[in-house]
Amino acid sequence: MPAHEHSPSTPPATQDKPRDPVCGMFVDGPLFEMHAGTKYHFCSERCRQKFIANPALYLQPGPPIAAVATPTAPAVVQTAPGTRYTCPMHPEIVQDGPGTCPKCGMALEPMMPSLDEDENPELADFTRRFWVTLPATIIVLALAMFGHRWASLDASTRSWVELVLATPVILWAGWPFFVRGIASVRTGNLNMWTLIGTGVAAAYGYSVAATLVPDWFPASFQEHGRVGVYFEAAAVIVSLTLLGQLLELKARSQTSAAIKAILGLAPKTARRILPDGSEDDIPLGHVHLGDKLRVRPGEKVPTDGVVVEGQSSVDESMLTGEPMPVAKAVGDRVIGATINRSGALVIEAEKVGADTVLSQIVQLVANAQRSRAPMQRMADKVAFWFVLAVLVIALLTLLVWGFFGPEPSWVYGVLNAVAVLIIACPCALGLATPMSIMVATGRAASVGVLFRDAEAIENLRKIDTLIVDKTGTLTEGRPRYRDTSALPGFTSDEVLRLAASLDQGSEHPLAAAIVAQARERGLALSTPDAFESASGIGVRGRVDGRALALGNQALMTEEGVSVQDLSGAAEKLRAEGASVMFLAVDGKAAGLLAVADMVKESTPEAIAQLRSAGLRLIMATGDGETTARSVATALGISEVHGEVRPQDKADLVASLKAQGRKVAMAGDGINDAPALALADVGIAMGTGTDVAMSSAQVTLVKGDLRGILRARQISEATVANMKQNLGFAFLYNALGVPIAAGVLYPAFGLLLSPMIAALAMSLSSVSVVVNALRLRAEKS
Repeated sequence: MPAHEHSPSTPPATQDKPRDPVCGMFVDGPLFEMHAGTKYHFCSERCRQKFIANPALYLQPGPPIAAVATPTAPAVVQTAPGTRYTCPMHPEIVQDGPGTCPKCGMALEPMMPSLDEDENPELADFTRRFWVTLPATIIVLALAMFGHRWASLDASTRSWVELVLATPVILWAGWPFFVRGIASVRTGNLNMWTLIGTGVAAAYGYSVAATLVPDWFPASFQEHGRVGVYFEAAAVIVSLTLLGQLLELKARSQTSAAIKAILGLAPKTARRILPDGSEDDIPLGHVHLGDKLRVRPGEKVPTDGVVVEGQSSVDESMLTGEPMPVAKAVGDRVIGATINRSGALVIEAEKVGADTVLSQIVQLVANAQRSRAPMQRMADKVAFWFVLAVLVIALLTLLVWGFFGPEPSWVYGVLNAVAVLIIACPCALGLATPMSIMVATGRAASVGVLFRDAEAIENLRKIDTLIVDKTGTLTEGRPRYRDTSALPGFTSDEVLRLAASLDQGSEHPLAAAIVAQARERGLALSTPDAFESASGIGVRGRVDGRALALGNQALMTEEGVSVQDLSGAAEKLRAEGASVMFLAVDGKAAGLLAVADMVKESTPEAIAQLRSAGLRLIMATGDGETTARSVATALGISEVHGEVRPQDKADLVASLKAQGRKVAMAGDGINDAPALALADVGIAMGTGTDVAMSSAQVTLVKGDLRGILRARQISEATVANMKQNLGFAFLYNALGVPIAAGVLYPAFGLLLSPMIAALAMSLSSVSVVVNALRLRAEKS
């Protein structure tokens, strides 16, 4: 959320009131400062001192900047000019402004996303290039495949038509690839762009020469009345590469969805109480430390602070993941973006902007996402030497044929060198991993498992440690009625009926569970004659003329009601993970009711299967130790961490990774987001929050932990399939490149023309696709 102290703006505006250059507020107070002959007015001494310390920061031209990112204070609302960008594959690459990575050629992305950032400019550019030139590519491909059957179109005309149509595809749509290929050579980081650029340029250049000066070529290279041209190969490579880039850029844009979802939790305004007692709604970025803010029922708490007036219960599930609202009174601290459920509160702002808990969670998620090791690091190393070897072989082919081959030796040399580059063009190499991933993700989705990226598929099979959240992961994540105990003189149904009648006036989740159970049993509920919420401890009222009190031990103490006779049953239920409420009727204990977050039906089986698979299981939850251990004991989980914060969960993941463990984190709440992002594989419950699913690499649609085992099986099969595909791709190159270079010519007189090289390249791609499709039949 925006910070007052990080809000530079423009110089004073010419409105009725001058504008504070630091926070942008219109002010009419006495505070001002002269700078460069201009008087600047300020809303507070704090803003004035900031301006004096660094006037240039607040007088820079351009639109207001909501936040400036620093290593410890992330900009969390609006991307400012000069935003730093980094490569998702090589996080050590950081620069001001967008661009491409000098190592792998990927587009850089902002280190800190914002809610209102524009569409990725490279995605927009590539989309335009792809769709504008796709018709030309299709026509060129059709002419190459079927043009010789059209009697009205002679061979020479076909070549010229293909040249005219393919040229904008190659030189305009494919221009970014040439730029990246040249950059890869200039920086010494040879990669797929080197081969794509070289291969496309070779196919296009050869074809242009064959069209313009066909007499330079020997008769053996004539086909269908013309020298063979390969405009369609060059154009199709460009279009397919553009399509792959579009899919990749769209997928990568989702990595910032978690941060944007967290940012969206923050309210846009705060209701500030002025010194004269009046109130005013102000933008959240104008909140100062020490400001008094009113939070009405149903509103979000604007920023971290301390309660100075009022009582209420606050839903902190966005932080803790637990569904039970927490009682707040004078002196208690509240957290920004949590929801005030019942009473009105007045809080004093203690932290604003980048210092708030919400902003710290944003920073944790961002850091975790950037800390992932690039999956393609090894592939990049292999590609470098592969590209270098192909270029050397092509050059040697040209020289050997030119100096030692039969006449016309240099024509043979050029053609064979082109054949080497075409057959080595990494279409199959490029398809090897994406095709397996595409088929695997479709197969996984059919069984309720969603993979966000290829890294998750590769890493999941290596996992040896699984950390699980409790609420919403092992349990259903919502309170349900558990049991009722009645003292002599009352029946269980009567205790439930009276409690449910009184709770009809409450919005508390525990009350909703009790009312739902009474209605399910068909009990006739009465309308309360009076109702009062004792914030955080229970409710009071009158039902059927009797005075009722329903709540915890603290409420019973206030009412002077002894619950000694119920203490044994209460302790037993608490040990089983239930929340207990006592009911007093006319000043005497009548019974108790228990509500619990029930373990999912599928959880015991899932835990047993995961343990049998050899995984180390750890529970980490924001819930209390007693409740956490009761659930863990029932499920046979021996390692338990209770009352943990988001940072604690992330620290636990980091600690285990430091020990050499391969860690997966399974959770469903906003509080799990940092740990989900930091883990080797984050696994979110599809029944949980959007933030958790955005942070995680794997989502279990039904929230069933048994899906983890299915996902591991798919992971193992997919990695094996990718290795097979890479094997096919390299095998074709290993066989095709020497033949294209002419090694069989001395013994057999055989040469591989560029046309045959293009066919071999296509066959290698087909074999990769067919092999990848086998994953659809993979059992899971």
